[in-house]
Amino acid sequence: MSATVGIGAGAAFLPGKAPIFGKIVPNDPVTSPASQYDFGRNLIWAPEKPADWPAFREALLKWRDATRKSLHYDDMLYRRPDFAWVPSCFSCCFLMMCDEEFYNPQSNEYTLTGFLDKAQNEFGGFDSIVLWHAYPRIGIDERNQFDFYRDMPGGLSRMHVLVQDFHQRGLKVFIDYNPWDHGTRREPVSDLDALAELVRTLDFDGIFLDTLNEGAAEFRVKLDAIRAGIVLESEGAPPLENIQDHHMSWAQWFQDSSTPGILRNKLLERRHMQHQIRRWDRDHTGELQSAWMNGSGMMVWENVFGTWVGWSPRDKSILRSMLPIQRRYASIFSGQGWTPLVPTDIPDLFASLWEGSSEKLRVWTLVNRSNRTIQSVLLKMASADGARYYDLIRGEEAETSGRGAEIGIAGIIRPRGIGAFAAGTDAGLGKDFRQFLAAQKETDSHADFRVDFPAHKSTLRLPPPTPKSRPASILSTMAEIPPTVINMEVVFKVRECGFYEPQTEIVADFMNLHKPLMFSREVRLSRYAIDFTPVTNLQFADFLKESGYRPRHSENFLKHWKQGAPPEGKNDHPVVYVDLDDARAYAHWAAKRLPTEEEWQYAAQGPDLLLYPWGNELKPGVSNGGESGDTTSVSAFPAGRSPFGCYDMCGNVWEWTESERSDGRTRFCILKGGSFYQATGSEWYADGGPQTAKFASKFLLMWSGLDRCGTIGFRCAVDIAE
Repeated sequence: MSATVGIGAGAAFLPGKAPIFGKIVPNDPVTSPASQYDFGRNLIWAPEKPADWPAFREALLKWRDATRKSLHYDDMLYRRPDFAWVPSCFSCCFLMMCDEEFYNPQSNEYTLTGFLDKAQNEFGGFDSIVLWHAYPRIGIDERNQFDFYRDMPGGLSRMHVLVQDFHQRGLKVFIDYNPWDHGTRREPVSDLDALAELVRTLDFDGIFLDTLNEGAAEFRVKLDAIRAGIVLESEGAPPLENIQDHHMSWAQWFQDSSTPGILRNKLLERRHMQHQIRRWDRDHTGELQSAWMNGSGMMVWENVFGTWVGWSPRDKSILRSMLPIQRRYASIFSGQGWTPLVPTDIPDLFASLWEGSSEKLRVWTLVNRSNRTIQSVLLKMASADGARYYDLIRGEEAETSGRGAEIGIAGIIRPRGIGAFAAGTDAGLGKDFRQFLAAQKETDSHADFRVDFPAHKSTLRLPPPTPKSRPASILSTMAEIPPTVINMEVVFKVRECGFYEPQTEIVADFMNLHKPLMFSREVRLSRYAIDFTPVTNLQFADFLKESGYRPRHSENFLKHWKQGAPPEGKNDHPVVYVDLDDARAYAHWAAKRLPTEEEWQYAAQGPDLLLYPWGNELKPGVSNGGESGDTTSVSAFPAGRSPFGCYDMCGNVWEWTESERSDGRTRFCILKGGSFYQATGSEWYADGGPQTAKFASKFLLMWSGLDRCGTIGFRCAVDIAE
């Protein structure tokens, strides 16, 4: 008997709040009692013993029917033709728009073709993509989440062309919505209206609801008023009553039983698409198997907010072989002819049966839960007149045994791998079935089941060396600092962008999210000098006048200036809205350079390695802590000078350091000092406010229009001959 499985409410996230992750559990399955069917779980654990599976299937079917009846469930939105694409949207990519494989900062071009071609070769291609934009940088200044889309290269007009390019490649495109963003600049309209206008302007196909289980009821009304076919995808599992108007959701960190469990929301509505995701894991076989056994999808996410968590060759190989089958038989995988957990008689091997309503076609999906190769008769089934049997993973006709009413299908399934078999007549299999098999055979010939983590190494971009001899006129405005060897401590706030290296064991620190983490290393510094103050608006104006400097990209360059001149009364305030290259250009003109992160920190701490430039306690009246809501004169706080006499090394503005790194996917720079500005109301905002001399903020780089901020300035340094 075929049984369709049910749903459940998710409580992993609270609307408008940070995710409540609870304990992060391993990807290994756990054992659930055979007699317990917990329909309160997002992933309903299945009983271990095959003898209990028929009763389990009956319980699932009864629960599904009773739940739909109690909810007065209405599947109208799933029946609408404009949403017909949803059940076949199996593979979604979570894309950081600053990813260097997607955006080339040298050419200032989106490299969409190369990015998608590589994705096709490595993952089997994507069906949809989330264009992630703001976090973890949002909150460094007052720009809100919508401003980040507006400030992308080329602005909204170029963004619209980008979305159209994705559409031409057959992908659906999602905009991101951060409901926790209330502490930055406010729009003249509600967030929902601002979001709807961006969806309309840029022609997005859906909204990714960051941190939410479900969106407000007004979402659906406003989206339908824009055009047909725009969906909502929640990060958390939607409550049962919201499945009818939320077509998609994440299945994030769902813990499975030793026997593959049942996705509750996918059970309630077979056409609902869930994307399995454990973003910090290096083993994705658990998610892949859950998707495969439930007819659900996968979220591909390697660049996790600036931390590299690449997929292994094995996991990529599994997904490459899986997706063509899911896409070909999407109507079956989203239909009612599903029998979960059919017998296999082999330990650690599990199977589901899928049957079409009209075609004489059966498909079995199998998973190998073990770390050994399984080579045997994998399935036994009732034979069918005129049916032939095919191995859909290996792309060949399957080896069969037995006669009469029962037939056995033999095959090989790799460790932690998947299997798939189809039985049908030539008419049921389709005219292009032979071409499909050939393509699957070619894909399988390139399967690579190594489990190596594809590590990336970050490299430091070093500027050209500068002369060490300096005239007295330059050094008169700088603090001379003698050579030293010290044990330097650096403190980061644990954030999902990681620290120095692109791959970080972030899971080990995840429960310390938003808490400080200290690194210590020996640092050798040669003799150098550093500016007493940050570069001011007036000094930068002199630079422009004398050098004729014009940036390659002018977006947001000196955005706060009026008609090409510093704001009135702010000549001696630190210059802001300059990017790293603008600062380097000034330093080169001044026969200087930017200080390294270590040079900056030592100049702030002094030989006693103070916590703050003036001592080890935060004091009022010695730094710009944001009381005025703006920058202040660089010499406004003489009592806050460092032991070497440097002003403004705590608060006022963040400062660029010569610390640019790249791992080929993410560029970043270390900012020091803190600023007057601090976005409030959410822990997800970037670091802000005055900071200790030890504190380092990892700032992801993209391009000038985004990298220029109202809270980041710089000061210069020089080498001095011994």
